[in-house]
Amino acid sequence: MKSILTLILTLLCCILTGLAQGQHSVLLQGGDKLAQVDAEGKVIWEMKWGGIHDIHLLDNGNIMVQQQNRRVVEIDVKTQRIVWSYDSKKGNGNGEAPVEVHAFQPLPDGSVMIAESGPGRIIEVDRDGKLLKEIKLVLDNPHPHRDTRLARKLDNGNYLVAHEGDGKVREYDSNGKVIWTYEIPMFDKDAADGHGPEAFGNAVFSAVRLANGNTLIGKGNGHAILEVTPEKEIVWAIHQNDLPDITLAWVTTLEILPNGHYVIGNCHAGPGQPLLIELDPRTKKVLWTFDHFETFGNNVSNSLLMDQAGKSIR
Repeated sequence: MKSILTLILTLLCCILTGLAQGQHSVLLQGGDKLAQVDAEGKVIWEMKWGGIHDIHLLDNGNIMVQQQNRRVVEIDVKTQRIVWSYDSKKGNGNGEAPVEVHAFQPLPDGSVMIAESGPGRIIEVDRDGKLLKEIKLVLDNPHPHRDTRLARKLDNGNYLVAHEGDGKVREYDSNGKVIWTYEIPMFDKDAADGHGPEAFGNAVFSAVRLANGNTLIGKGNGHAILEVTPEKEIVWAIHQNDLPDITLAWVTTLEILPNGHYVIGNCHAGPGQPLLIELDPRTKKVLWTFDHFETFGNNVSNSLLMDQAGKSIR
C-alpha cells in the first residue's frame, strides 16, 4: 500500500512539475510550410512557404519573414497575404550582384534592419524602401550564401553579427567600426563535412548579448552553445552530448526567456531528436523539448515562441 501511495505521489509530482514548466506555442518553418503549433502540439494555422533563417512577430500580430533568400516580407496571419515587402535584389544599388538575406530585424521606429550577404552590408530602410543607413561588413571569406547568419541591432545602436563563412562574431559600432571580434574555436578538432551530427566546423549561426555583458553564441555546425566574456573567456558551455538523450547538430536560434531559461534551436539532428530545447542554464537541466520531425522535417532553422514574443531576447 505504501509503495502504491509513493508511486501516486511521484506521478503527481511529475505532472505538477510539467505543468509548472509549461509548454510553448511555437512559430516555425519546416518542410514546405510556415506554421504555428499551439501549446498542446496542434498545428493551428499553416501556409506554404520555403526555407528561412529569421522570423519576427510584429506588434500588430503580423509576421515578418524572409522569402526566397532575397526578400523581407510582412504577412497578415489572418488573411495569409503579404502586405509589405522589400526586395534586396532590386533595392538601393545592388543591381545584378548576387545577394542573399539571412537576417533582418524590425526596429522600434518602424524601419527594418537587413543584413545583405553578397553586397556585404547592413542597411536600414523605411517602409517605403528608402535607404536610411548603410554600414559595410568586414569579410575574410566573402560569399553571398555565407557572409552572415543572424545579425541584431543592439539597444546601444551597435550591431552584433554572426559571420558564418568567417567563423567569427563581430560587433560593429553605429558607424560600422569593428569594436569586438570573437573567433569561433574548433577545440582542436578537425573540420568534417555535412549538416548533421557527423559534421563539425565553426559555421556560427547566432549571437545574443546577455544582460551581464557577455555574449551567448549558437555555434552552428560546432554543435555547441558558448557564453563568452568581453575578454573572450568561455564561462559557460553546452557541447554536443552534454544533455541526456539529446544530440546537438546544427545549433541555430537562441532565445532568452524572462525567467532566464535558454531555448536552443537544434537543426539537422534527425528523427528522434528535438527541434527545440529549453533548459535552465544554472543547472543545465532540460525542461521542455519540441519534436515534430514528422510534420516539419530536418531543416527547421529558426523559430519563435509565440507565448514569449515581445518578452524574450533573441
